[in-house]
Amino acid sequence: MCRIMRDIGLSRGFLAAMGVGLLLGAPWATAADPACTPVVVPRNEALTALSPDDASTNPAEDDRIVISSDVADLEVSGDAELSGNVEVRQGDKRIRADEVTYDAKSQKFDVRGAVQYEDTLVRATGGSGSYSQVLGVEFEGAEFELLERNARGKARALRMEPGGRFDFEDVTFTSCPADDEAWLIRAGQISLDPKTRNGTGRNARIEFKGVPILYTPWISFPLGPQRKSGFLFPDIGLSSRNGAELTVPYYWNIAPNMDFTFAPAVYAKRGLDLSGEFRFMSTRQEALVDFNFLPRDRLTDSDRGRIYVEQRYQLPSRWQFTANATHVSDGQYYEDFAAGAENTSIPFAERFAELSYRDLHWTLRAQAQNFQILDAALPAADRPYTRLPRLVAAGDWTLGGKRGLAWGFDSELVNFDRNTGVTGWRFDAAPRIGLDWSGPGYFLRPQAGYRYTSYSLGNTSPDTNDSPDRQLPFVTVDSGVVLERPSGSRGQRRITLEPRALYLYTPFRNQDELPVFDTIVPDLNTVQLFRTTRYTGADRVSDANQLSIGVTSRLFETATGTQFVALTLGQAFYFERTRVSLPDETTPNRNKSDFVGQLALTAYRNWSLDGALQFNPEDNRSERLQFSLQYRPGNDRVVNLAYRSQRNSIEQAEVSAAWPIGKRWSAFARMVYSLRENESLDQFAGFEYRACCWRVRTVARRFVSSRTGEQDTGIFLQLELTGLASVGTPADAFLERSIRGYSPDKRSR
Repeated sequence: MCRIMRDIGLSRGFLAAMGVGLLLGAPWATAADPACTPVVVPRNEALTALSPDDASTNPAEDDRIVISSDVADLEVSGDAELSGNVEVRQGDKRIRADEVTYDAKSQKFDVRGAVQYEDTLVRATGGSGSYSQVLGVEFEGAEFELLERNARGKARALRMEPGGRFDFEDVTFTSCPADDEAWLIRAGQISLDPKTRNGTGRNARIEFKGVPILYTPWISFPLGPQRKSGFLFPDIGLSSRNGAELTVPYYWNIAPNMDFTFAPAVYAKRGLDLSGEFRFMSTRQEALVDFNFLPRDRLTDSDRGRIYVEQRYQLPSRWQFTANATHVSDGQYYEDFAAGAENTSIPFAERFAELSYRDLHWTLRAQAQNFQILDAALPAADRPYTRLPRLVAAGDWTLGGKRGLAWGFDSELVNFDRNTGVTGWRFDAAPRIGLDWSGPGYFLRPQAGYRYTSYSLGNTSPDTNDSPDRQLPFVTVDSGVVLERPSGSRGQRRITLEPRALYLYTPFRNQDELPVFDTIVPDLNTVQLFRTTRYTGADRVSDANQLSIGVTSRLFETATGTQFVALTLGQAFYFERTRVSLPDETTPNRNKSDFVGQLALTAYRNWSLDGALQFNPEDNRSERLQFSLQYRPGNDRVVNLAYRSQRNSIEQAEVSAAWPIGKRWSAFARMVYSLRENESLDQFAGFEYRACCWRVRTVARRFVSSRTGEQDTGIFLQLELTGLASVGTPADAFLERSIRGYSPDKRSR
């Protein structure tokens, strides 16, 4: 074997030509058919945070060219004939050919025989061709494979420009294996640029099972998993409210940390909707703007639209700013354009901003909150207040480690405003002091405090005090232990017993003259049982002389910490009857609270059970009950059963499932049924067929608006050409939200 290096008689120009031409421009070699696991570029790939100091540097490649062959014939004129397993290498690039002829006068060389080329991006084969420094590379009959996408194709002719760009004429392109070319792209021309890792095509036609389904005069796609500007494939849908729907998105990859998706949609019954989403991310900031604008809706004869803005900014010295705001054109917007009962029942849109600070001891917040009322039928008394501003300050300190003095405070100043009813300012402060005795397996925290609340009110009646206040002390003693012992025949598991007791004393203060701005009674559960007040919000502080007792038991694996069972039971015992109440609230006249319990069970193979109970021992009936049973042997196979009820309110049953029903078929369905109204609230069913390089999914859905009671029906059809894009309404996210535990992108093997 003869090895030719730069120090022999060949000119430097020839070596440069061989390096650029053969290493970057030769037709590509086709290896074995690509595996049936192509890389898919997601539409909403996460942005990469960039800091102002970010910079990219590309180390210089090793430009040394190594050429080897069985036979080398070198002429004095500079011409050369290389034959027999000719191989040229430069860095991670490699090309092989049967024969190479170099003409020193024209600085042109011919490559003959089976030419094979490979680098980190492509692998290809081709027939004979030629190269010159002026015209670049030209070959006939090229076959190629993109390694990062597991895609391949054929071209009648290939040309490589001196800058390294590939141009193909009369191209077919697919990610399917050779024996099952279910889909392919036929294009008059495709250009690939390895430097920018982008590809473009002209006069492209996409065929599925030999049937053309889409034509585009221009198409753009990435050569790897990076984001790429260009048109995305259309989304197609059908609903009884809007008719046929067609969305043609365009994705603009502005920068690695910034992008914009423009997605105009045509509704057959309504017109053209202009939709877009802008995203930005840096090491300190995240921003999102999502909007829709439908000028002159044909059904309502009005402009319709929505805008959502989200902002998060990390400021210096532990400060952070967050904001999110939604505005819609009218109260019927979500009814007409949202899918699902859970979205059509939105009564108001929130606008919120917060400047916050948090460290080991201090928590500071400055907030502004407002709402756009969407449900015109919402009573004025039930409409939320604007809170502008809301100022919160809290502190917490401990002296002496785990057996020392603990003190702190919580405070709030907020202005409540609304078009109707009482408005005004509220100031609330609660300093506290106590002891913190804690150690491994136990804690004891006695504490005493004082709470002061005052108001400055407007829009009050003439005989009402416009500056009421409230003052009261409180005492708490919180204690608990964790007992633990080995379990199992080999002690491979551990079981715990964790009793907890909280004593709370707050004297009675008459609070009937205080307004009610934001105070409600939350649902009783195992968390609420150990809170030091019965209400959320400062407008009421319940009098209390009570003891809350609970116990938790857990069973878990010693080596891994995997939890099998967790059971919590609890109840509060009242030594005095509660007298403080909200308007229209009836306080229970008894000496103990409802019994609450919570269960999480994952003890048997692929089964899991979660349940929560609130039981009234006086009336011997359930106030609130919910449980969910799941069987999940794999990410793509799951069955869920659920039941939830609330006394005098709701009683619903739910079943959902996703399951393979054959080698390539899967079915999925969900139903939410109201046992009180004897009707289905939300139901859908569908199936999916998966082949090696494509899949088709269809879903039919009907739901009832929880606000108006109207029914809506929709049909979703999605054809996904794996490794390219999808044609149809994206359904994966919808199925993952609706069927708990279903993860179609992580299929069991």
